[in-house]
Amino acid sequence: MHCPMCSLPLALGTRLDTIPSALSYLPPPPAARRRAWEDRLGSHDKLRVGLVWSGNPKHTNDHNRSLPVKTLSRILDLDVRFISLQKDPKAGDSAFLRECTGIVDLTEHLTDFVETAALVSCLDLVITVDTSVAHLAAALGCATWVLLPYTPDYRWLLDRDDSPWYPTMRLFRQNERRDYGIVLDRVRSELLTLISAK
Repeated sequence: MHCPMCSLPLALGTRLDTIPSALSYLPPPPAARRRAWEDRLGSHDKLRVGLVWSGNPKHTNDHNRSLPVKTLSRILDLDVRFISLQKDPKAGDSAFLRECTGIVDLTEHLTDFVETAALVSCLDLVITVDTSVAHLAAALGCATWVLLPYTPDYRWLLDRDDSPWYPTMRLFRQNERRDYGIVLDRVRSELLTLISAK
């Protein structure tokens, strides 16, 4: 018997309410790697929030899902420790990052996905566009907020702010104006609530 992986939900009769969605389905990263990241990050007196603002520029929908890092200025003044998870930033983003004091950039140590997982496991929240880091963070059971374009990939469905695959994920969608600024205003409001709770 042969069944393509993407056909398994149909073959197994999977529905939205029967999708297996454990809190996490990846093993925790090695303790030594996590400790190394805790040492790099230092004190944990503020919320630690990881950021990813763009995906692979060769992706056919990258122009819709990615945003310039300077768009994140709407949240960078908050009393939060923002940590870059962004690999290979675009040229314009690199220039902004050199001048920006609001984002800690330790990405030179992200040599593989295990290192990324170890760093993510030291964070309180990951805010990301639709990239592999969104799936990695949520698969580790980390709180993950995904910024979605108006017309998202099919897996994010429509008209909902959660994901049936990831219990710790929240979706922040563009409206018909296709403006990430409006999305980030909502993110800012939610971050202020988290800061107050901490």
